[in-house]
Amino acid sequence: MLEILERIDANSNDIGLMVELFDTLRPQRATDGARATANVRTLCQLLKGNPAHARALGRYARTLLSSRRHASLYTEIGVLSNDGFFTEFKRRIAYRILPPALGDEYLSDALDQVVYKRTDHIWIAAVPAADWLALIDVISLHDEEEQQPQLMLPGLLEAIRTLSYRVCAIGLEPKLTNFHTEMETYESPFMVQNFEVNAYLDNYQRMLDGDEAALEDARHLLVMLDQCDGVVAKIRKKALSQGTSIALTYLLVTLTQSIDRLRKLLFLVDVSGELPAAAAAELNLLAATHAPHQQEGPPSPRRSAAVGLGLELIKAHNHKYQLRDLMHDNIDLLARNVTENASHTGEHYVASQRKELTGMFVSSAGAGLVIGFMALFKILMSYLRAAPLVEAFLFSMNYSLGFMFIHLLHFTVATKQPAMTASRIAAGLHSKDGRNIDIDSMAELCVKVIRTQNMAVLGNLATAIPTAWLIALAWPWLTGHHLVSPEKAMRLLSDIDPIHGPTLIYAAIAGVCLFVAGLISGYYDNKALYTRWSQRIAQLRGLRWLLGQERLARLGVYMENNLGGLMGNFFFGILLGVMPLLGFLLGLPLDIRHVTFSSANFATAMVGLDYHVSWQLVLTSVAGFLAIGTVNLLVSFGLALWVALRSRQARFKQGWQLLKALGRRFRQGPVSFFFGSEAEEAELIETAVATERSHK
Repeated sequence: MLEILERIDANSNDIGLMVELFDTLRPQRATDGARATANVRTLCQLLKGNPAHARALGRYARTLLSSRRHASLYTEIGVLSNDGFFTEFKRRIAYRILPPALGDEYLSDALDQVVYKRTDHIWIAAVPAADWLALIDVISLHDEEEQQPQLMLPGLLEAIRTLSYRVCAIGLEPKLTNFHTEMETYESPFMVQNFEVNAYLDNYQRMLDGDEAALEDARHLLVMLDQCDGVVAKIRKKALSQGTSIALTYLLVTLTQSIDRLRKLLFLVDVSGELPAAAAAELNLLAATHAPHQQEGPPSPRRSAAVGLGLELIKAHNHKYQLRDLMHDNIDLLARNVTENASHTGEHYVASQRKELTGMFVSSAGAGLVIGFMALFKILMSYLRAAPLVEAFLFSMNYSLGFMFIHLLHFTVATKQPAMTASRIAAGLHSKDGRNIDIDSMAELCVKVIRTQNMAVLGNLATAIPTAWLIALAWPWLTGHHLVSPEKAMRLLSDIDPIHGPTLIYAAIAGVCLFVAGLISGYYDNKALYTRWSQRIAQLRGLRWLLGQERLARLGVYMENNLGGLMGNFFFGILLGVMPLLGFLLGLPLDIRHVTFSSANFATAMVGLDYHVSWQLVLTSVAGFLAIGTVNLLVSFGLALWVALRSRQARFKQGWQLLKALGRRFRQGPVSFFFGSEAEEAELIETAVATERSHK
């Protein structure tokens, strides 16, 4: 460290020595904050003991700073570009493989050369802010202090103007104005803030030029930025009910980041004293978090904000090519909208009263009846001995059209519920801060979901098995032979054997398909709302002539409300039909097992074997399709719940408490846990009546 200080040339523009000096501060492990702090304090003591080295280092640092442009560091690092999500995604992939060339013109390139390790932000943040400020004070102690603010100020002012223009341009994007038409009716706050920023900066420049006139009040500028934030909040809230797109989500994230950075820079340059400390509360908190060892009291809010902004820029710089951050900022908001639409659908799959449970049983029984015939069609298609691709197409169409037919008849497939009910659970969480989870309310909702799921599975099995059995029983009367041969029947039974084959793995794959179908359903629900399908269909002149305006309007409303369900069922069928072909092509053990089809195949196999089977085989087969159903539900429900909680940024660390709460409810009444009780239903009705009276 001392050897590097002796080699420093105060007039040099070569950043190599600064990189070497920074390497001496960097600990071997990024998490070793104690070593990093000791290194910074050692450098500080060396400079205090040798003012000549401190003076040389200060002038060297000023030479590096004065020869580079600063504005891009504040406007680009930690703020998404205006290129769009997919362009930014491809750019990050390309730069992770082959980083861009670095020059000597921009301060952001210098930062790239100094903190070149992706983990540098960890140990830099671990050093207390007081130690960094002490090091800066030592370096600048023997320097001309009046020149220090002028060194950084022009870049900060230029960045403020650039960010203001960017906020104005994004705020006038058609994707935003068409979605939030109020901005076209009233004066846009995005334009007004630009007028205010330009006026503020012009007055600021006159003050720097020696004009004795005081800088104008900046509070109105902050009010306009608050109004911009309000518009963004309204658009996000509106998107939950009217849908969103990746492009709109990306614009909202970029806009929020730009406004946030604009506030922080304004706080750093303001000299009027009008900007409240709340404008830099986040930066002060960030700096204070990493300053636990201060001895001389906390630094001023502006110095703390400067340290906080430095930490934020370094962390954002280390992460600027990470795909995870880009996905986190954008996809989470889109996933929130997708799961929000799925949660609205999921409300129909959560029964609270016995009457609703009975309705769910009847609806599921209708689906079981249809699935019994779908199982028949699949067996007949397998007898065609078609090419693998043709067979996969036939199986896919059988699944897809059958599930869509079930949806059109308003029937319910039990395994299609989890993706919807998981989103409903996440949407129904109650907490004070929106992140932590109320265990009691979640346990109550989980019990309702379990009851509804249980009733739906029973309804499916109650009709799927008899339907398949009756079809197999009637087949010899129609054709003179069994629907399945004894060899085929044994294969059907071996397919649902949970012990001697990968049956449960295939059931888990089907659960993943169910989860993906749920996401697809939510995506198309969101798309139908965002693109206004009902209005677009109502404008089709050809269909209007064919159906009439009233029927066409009803069709548009139906398609907007059911597009997600139809497309989710269609793609679910495609996934089920294609999975065996995919396994065949890749040479991987890929297949699916679905509880209702497995139970129907069990009934068909029993008839095909003329019931000449051992009780052990019957027991294994029944346990097999029940285990398949359990795995179907658990996998799809677990994945859907994880995505729903993540999209709401909810922390779920109380899994053990939730299990204990569910265990207590089960011990209090096992039967009521699965089917409900009259007393509980009466209590629920009383609560609903009391709530209604309180609202009145």
